[in-house]
Amino acid sequence: MFNSLSDRLQDTFERLRGKGRLTEDDINVAMREIRMALLEADVNYRVVKEFVARCKEKCLTADVLSSLSPAQNVVKVVLDELTVLLGSTDSRLTLAQNRTPNVIMLVGLQGSGKTTAAAKLAYLLKSQGHSPLLAACDTHRPAAADQLATLGGEIGVPVFRGDGKDAVAVASGSIQEAVDRLCDIVIVDTAGRLQIDEEMMEEAVAIKRAVRPDQILMVVDAMTGQDIVNVVTEFANRVDFDGVIMSKLDGDARGGGALSVREVTGKPIKFVSMGEKPDSLEVFHPDRMAKRILGMGDVVGIIEQAQKVADEQQVADAERMLREGFTMDDLLSQMQQIRKMGGLQKLMGMIPGMERAMGQMPGAAMDDSQLTRIEAMIHSMTKEERARPKIINGQRRRRIAAGSGRTVQELNQLIKQWDEMNKMMGKMRGLAQQGGGKKGRRAMQQMMRNMGGGQGLPF
Repeated sequence: MFNSLSDRLQDTFERLRGKGRLTEDDINVAMREIRMALLEADVNYRVVKEFVARCKEKCLTADVLSSLSPAQNVVKVVLDELTVLLGSTDSRLTLAQNRTPNVIMLVGLQGSGKTTAAAKLAYLLKSQGHSPLLAACDTHRPAAADQLATLGGEIGVPVFRGDGKDAVAVASGSIQEAVDRLCDIVIVDTAGRLQIDEEMMEEAVAIKRAVRPDQILMVVDAMTGQDIVNVVTEFANRVDFDGVIMSKLDGDARGGGALSVREVTGKPIKFVSMGEKPDSLEVFHPDRMAKRILGMGDVVGIIEQAQKVADEQQVADAERMLREGFTMDDLLSQMQQIRKMGGLQKLMGMIPGMERAMGQMPGAAMDDSQLTRIEAMIHSMTKEERARPKIINGQRRRRIAAGSGRTVQELNQLIKQWDEMNKMMGKMRGLAQQGGGKKGRRAMQQMMRNMGGGQGLPF
């Protein structure tokens, strides 16, 4: 979503890096370009004006203008202010320790992704050891309860529908249902409209009075643009929500809404949704998002994603590879781990400068279709060929290529990449044998844990 803004800001900083000293005119030109980049990204005008004013004031200090690396200092000033704009610090979900069940109420306009966000939040809380219950309190939109029931069934979370007519009664009944089912969290999915109206607000206020939620989260479509300011302001005045779930952050809109909401309402962004899958809801980290917008990547995020999918079986696989070598089945396992971590494109976006660099290379699109092509070729191999790729001769290559719908050239490239990775594994094996087996194996195990089972990109 922030690609266009990121490119504009990085171009501005690149021009500053060519100067040994910065003058006030240089700063003014840079701030003018930053202002235009933010306005083109559909950031609220008042937010842009205040943001640029703060950056300019700090950039014009003697410490910046007279330093040996003024351009780096300007980047740091913009990074710090962008982090403040997005929220400064992480804002975690706050749950009451002395109340069961805790109640989380979701509000927002129709089409913002409330129902999907409710299911994603339930999935996230379930993965953290909680036992959530979903309450279908959207009694206005046709099939809203059916949609929530379907999503709940996919993730193994119960859904309470009540009579399906009175939203307040459904919300109240969900509390007793949670007690009966021994659920410790109730997530209330409320109704929305295409635009704010009095009936919707009154119903939201009535539900709030009935269930006394511990947290009220507003679901905001990141593609809304500047109009997001009016929407969140109205909800803040009427239901006083505690934080924001930003949905559709993986879209191709300009992203101005996401940069405006925190500054306008003072409410933190707690979660962001980066895809359609149940596990695509993530805790929002303002500092990491600011770095990604400025092209600095999110290496910490990559490590966390890797640790999430690492398990004991991967450590055992690492020890086996250390003894026996690297097979095509191991490569196939890597593809599956990359998918668990959110896909190739998501990972590329978290590596500093990678997304911008790939965008400047013709024909270098980074997406999961590359994983699909590799998986197809490996699945076309026999069990013996996967275990011993060196036996794949010309005739076998033609058969595998035809069976997977790929070309022999693509298969040759895959085998070459496998061979390089196998050589690397051989060096690790030699290190373990020469430098003390236990020490080498421990180093290998730690490496695999850090990489989430060896998700080194093979292409």
